[in-house]
Amino acid sequence: MSLNASEFYEAGLTLPPSVRKEVAIRLLDSLEVADQESVDQAWTAEISSRVDDVLSGKVETIPGEQVFAELAARRAAREAARNA
Repeated sequence: MSLNASEFYEAGLTLPPSVRKEVAIRLLDSLEVADQESVDQAWTAEISSRVDDVLSGKVETIPGEQVFAELAARRAAREAARNA
């Protein structure tokens, strides 16, 4: 017997909550394996591209201390504006 997505969903709703949870988790896990591979490939390509940009001088890095100081200044400005 083959069910379409709507029939499968309706049949699933008749199951006890603990069984529905187990089925849902197993279904999600079956997708995550395939999805994780494509995610990993995409991240590998993105990281490689960003490293190439830094090494080639296409982008300029900013020291972490400067970034944190700028973020702290923005936060302090927002807090001051809220308290004014």
